[in-house]
Amino acid sequence: MQITATSSATAETVIYLFRQDDTLADRLSFFANALLLTQDFKADAGQTVVLYEESQKTFLVGLGKTPKEADFIKVLRSFFYKQKQTLPNHIALHLAAGSVETQWIEAIVNGSLLGNYELGLYKTDAKKAPDFFERDTELQIVVLEAEVELAKEAIEIGEATAQTQMQIMDLMNAPANKKSPQKLGDWAVESGKKYGYSVQVFDENQCAELKLEALLAVGQGSVNPPRLLLLEYIHPQATRKVGLVGKGVTFDTGGISIKPSANMHYMKSDMGGAAAVLGTLELAAKLQLPVHLIGVIPTTENSVDGLAMKPGDVIGSYAGKTIEVIDTDAEGRLILADGLAYLNRNYAPDVLIDLATLTGSVIGTLGYVAAGLFCNNDQLSAQLQAVGQKTGEKLWPLPIWDDYQDELKSDVADLKNYHGKPFAGAIVAAKFLEVFTEKHLAWAHLDIAGTAFADSEFGSQKSATAYGVRLLTKWLRG
Repeated sequence: MQITATSSATAETVIYLFRQDDTLADRLSFFANALLLTQDFKADAGQTVVLYEESQKTFLVGLGKTPKEADFIKVLRSFFYKQKQTLPNHIALHLAAGSVETQWIEAIVNGSLLGNYELGLYKTDAKKAPDFFERDTELQIVVLEAEVELAKEAIEIGEATAQTQMQIMDLMNAPANKKSPQKLGDWAVESGKKYGYSVQVFDENQCAELKLEALLAVGQGSVNPPRLLLLEYIHPQATRKVGLVGKGVTFDTGGISIKPSANMHYMKSDMGGAAAVLGTLELAAKLQLPVHLIGVIPTTENSVDGLAMKPGDVIGSYAGKTIEVIDTDAEGRLILADGLAYLNRNYAPDVLIDLATLTGSVIGTLGYVAAGLFCNNDQLSAQLQAVGQKTGEKLWPLPIWDDYQDELKSDVADLKNYHGKPFAGAIVAAKFLEVFTEKHLAWAHLDIAGTAFADSEFGSQKSATAYGVRLLTKWLRG
């Protein structure tokens, strides 16, 4: 499929987008039978009406009252997902009529392309006839002549973003038997070669030489050994150095502190932080953003065998701190501890951000609407919150006051990994990670447990959202 920007539509099928506001009736007067149309079409988010006028088929698609970037993506993704089997080879999405500003083109293209995404990665059913995205088709974005060049740039960004998001969703939706720590490394190596950034994959022996003791402890019960992925993208005109750390647990049984079986199959998604970092590095390189970006991904399985880490064990860490393991299911903070300390000590980034599907506690606090934001820098916190509101990948700030520091005290080690109490779980996890940032002045921890893997209209089970890719990339774009 090809997406083009033009000032004159030549397609036989046209799509118009409409907000639900006081001018809706005036804008609908352009169409035949406008009186009847205003009674049926209210422009509710996702509402679709089909008109047949002369030789043209027209779709009117509603956006709701005050659509934001995420609403455009959601509506367009849903529309193309539902219509892709029946759309003709040439369609036009008409923005020149003034119902939608051209500032939304990036989101419109992003959402339209995500309509191609299917969850059936391993289905063996016979394929249907090629749909709109698989044929030699064209989507024309129709704008005013003066806006064509700006539209082309927005189309390129929207396309690049969607393609990376779909790869990240594939990676996250893949089951554990198709997605070992080494395979995450293989994905990163291939992406780095394609888009021009460096990737190193440290095996278990190299991790031992580096003294990544917490990462190795979590992975010692698995037949698939841990890896540390180091990704680096350097633009020649970089104005700042940003470090990203992503939790990469490719499957989490909970270890000896084993999880209940009911939803354990969803633990293939416990590498959502890693997925966000992989996607952000790839997209930053695609878009040639003027930044020095380092990604560190400690990746492992948390499995059970005779060698598995046990409750009560005392383990070491890259930072030299000893940790009493109270709960082996609080493993994400252990591998992040090594990742944060490694990145900070070896690269000294101006900004340090980690992402992790870390705690059920944050879901109890924020549900599935927003990720928890823990940040020691007011300016960085405000920036990330503002970008999250814009992209729809929302963040909500939670405290990291020293009042919670006592929850980390251990009688036998420097600190413990879990306080064992039914409150403030996400906060105490963030306080644990804070120790391993070694007082970095601009650090943010994003607990994305409720937002990285969610219900949607596209499947009967939870699936990946690629949360964090657009958030971080938009923030990096400034």
